[in-house]
Amino acid sequence: MTDQYRRPADLPQQLPVFPLQGCIMLPRSTLPLNVFEPRYLQMVADILAGPRILGIVQPERTDAGQSPPGKNAPLRRVGCAGRLTAYTETDEGTIILSLSGIARFQIVREVETGKPYRICEVNYAPFVTDFARGHGQEQVNLTRFMRVLRSYLDTHNLRADWEALNRSPVELLINTLAMISPYGPEEKQALLEAPDLRTRSEVLMALAEMDMASPEGGSGTTLQ
Repeated sequence: MTDQYRRPADLPQQLPVFPLQGCIMLPRSTLPLNVFEPRYLQMVADILAGPRILGIVQPERTDAGQSPPGKNAPLRRVGCAGRLTAYTETDEGTIILSLSGIARFQIVREVETGKPYRICEVNYAPFVTDFARGHGQEQVNLTRFMRVLRSYLDTHNLRADWEALNRSPVELLINTLAMISPYGPEEKQALLEAPDLRTRSEVLMALAEMDMASPEGGSGTTLQ
C-alpha cells in the first residue's frame, strides 16, 4: 500500500499530527494505535474522509504527558507520516487503527485551524531516501546486529521467533525493533532521526550493549 508514495509530492504538505510521547513510526513498519480522546476521534474521522495520512511526532518536553492537552506543547522537529491501513471501531466507542509508515518529515510550521487537533506544514525533502524500499539495508552489518540482538534477548530472558526474524527484510526488522524498543523519548528520537538504516542499527546495538552492561535485569516476555 505504501509503495504508491514514491516522492515527497505524493504526500500532503499539510497533515494532522498526533503527538505521542515515547512513540515513533518509521517507513514500512506498522504502528497500532488505540484512539479514544474526542479530539483524536474527530481527527480519525477527518482522515478517513481524506488521503488517510497522519503524522506521528513526539512532544518536545518529556513532562508533557503521553499526549499533551491543547495545542501549546512544543513538538519535536522530526516526525513520520503514515497511511491509515486498518480501522476497527469498538462497542465502547474507541477506535483501534494501524498506521503504515511512509516517510519522515521536518515540521515547517503549525497551521492554525478550527480543528481540535493539530495540523502542521511539513517538509519531506531531507528524508527523500525514505521513499525507496530497503534503501541502505545492504550497508547494515546484519551478522553483528543479530548477534547483539540474541545476546540482549538472552540477558533479559526474552524469547523470539528466530525463524521469523531471520526471514524478515532487514529494513523491516531494524525499523520495527526501533519502534518497539523499551527506551525513553530521547533514545527513540535518536533512532527516528538516524540518517540511514546502518546508523539506526548501530544506535540500536549501542543502546542494547549499554543496557546489558547495567545491573538491572529484564522482565522475561516474548518478542515476535
